[in-house]
Amino acid sequence: MASWQGKSRGTTTGYKIFVWVLKRFGVKPAYFLLRFVAFYFFLFSRKGSKAIYDLYRRRLGYSWWRSTRLIYRNYYLLGQSIIDKVVLMSGIPNKFTFNFDGEQNLRDMATLGRGGMLLSAHIGNWDIAGHLLERLETRIHIVLFDAEHEQIKQYLEGVTGKKQLNVIVIKNDLSHIYQISEAFSNNELVCMHADRFLEGNKTLEAGLLGEKALFPLGPFLLAAKFNVPVSFVFAVKENPLHYHFFASDIKDYQGTEKNRRMQIMLDEYAARMEEKTKTYPEQWFNYYNFWQKPGK
Repeated sequence: MASWQGKSRGTTTGYKIFVWVLKRFGVKPAYFLLRFVAFYFFLFSRKGSKAIYDLYRRRLGYSWWRSTRLIYRNYYLLGQSIIDKVVLMSGIPNKFTFNFDGEQNLRDMATLGRGGMLLSAHIGNWDIAGHLLERLETRIHIVLFDAEHEQIKQYLEGVTGKKQLNVIVIKNDLSHIYQISEAFSNNELVCMHADRFLEGNKTLEAGLLGEKALFPLGPFLLAAKFNVPVSFVFAVKENPLHYHFFASDIKDYQGTEKNRRMQIMLDEYAARMEEKTKTYPEQWFNYYNFWQKPGK
């Protein structure tokens, strides 16, 4: 991948400051403090800002002024997503509300007795999506790279008092494949991002916002290999205290050759990504040139 290194940004000190503000003053004062942090990134995170600007200006065709304003808005909403995650997982009093589109699709998926794959992207708030999935009456596993700074992860677990659902860590020894297989065998749901990969990993190609882009092979291969139903899920923020959760109709890709199934699945996933990006452009959180091919 052109720029993504598999790590999140931020420091333990920064998290501690915001948690202190949240516990003593609430969400809105934390959002106010966040405005200054977002402005810092707006001024000095040149690499990330350039990638986001290119998305708005070249891919979505926005004006220079609108694209520049959206860069700040993007950083501000990214910070809000982290704050909201801490609030919800730690039980801090709040007035968040939620809409659920397609929740019944996921409940129906759990009744099929085959497990299921939920594919999402770095659009909106994945952590909120994971929290909302706890409403389902089945066990949920989240598959991710174990690349978040260990100190931050340990601190947040101490604050919230729990880990984020059941995490399956992607490892070089492929042990995560066996955990995923076991989850499907137990009729459990597995959630994965399907829009990022580390350079050197195998990929598939699909059109997104007018140009071909590369996507990780793994999520689509797993769904095809284990013949499980698929749903595309997103949780986006629609106002300061309201989230909207989306889960697509159940997709069942049985009956065709495996490579063909994977490509159809990817094309439909990319179409959902494009739809959400156009509707919620300020909540695209991939801070690198998504369309640049490795080595270029």
